[in-house]
Amino acid sequence: MPHSSDSSDSSFSRSPLPGKQGSSDDVRKVQRREKNRIAAQKSRQRQTQKADTLHLESEDLEKQNAALRKEIKRLTEEMKYFTSVLSSHEPLCSVLTSSLPSPPEVVYTFHQPHVSAPRFQP
Repeated sequence: MPHSSDSSDSSFSRSPLPGKQGSSDDVRKVQRREKNRIAAQKSRQRQTQKADTLHLESEDLEKQNAALRKEIKRLTEEMKYFTSVLSSHEPLCSVLTSSLPSPPEVVYTFHQPHVSAPRFQP
């Protein structure tokens, strides 16, 4: 519960009575409380700023995650399409049946396609 400057709390006096035995102690106590109040306020501001920054970063990461998931889905569909095109082409391919067996990666990577496949559109 924050103290206001016009507080009537007798233990928290901003202007101690002059000539009192503990007046210098009271002044130091008031100054220490004020300094502590300001430090606590700054700490709360930093905490709020950090929470706001983390919230914005979280929202950005969620957007990036959604975009990446969408791209994964599109690429998976594209892979399925090309796999089916390849599967339907393999039995008819004269290059594959006339050459020596080699790893599929080599055959598929280096031979020029002679079947015109439509470009995949998401």
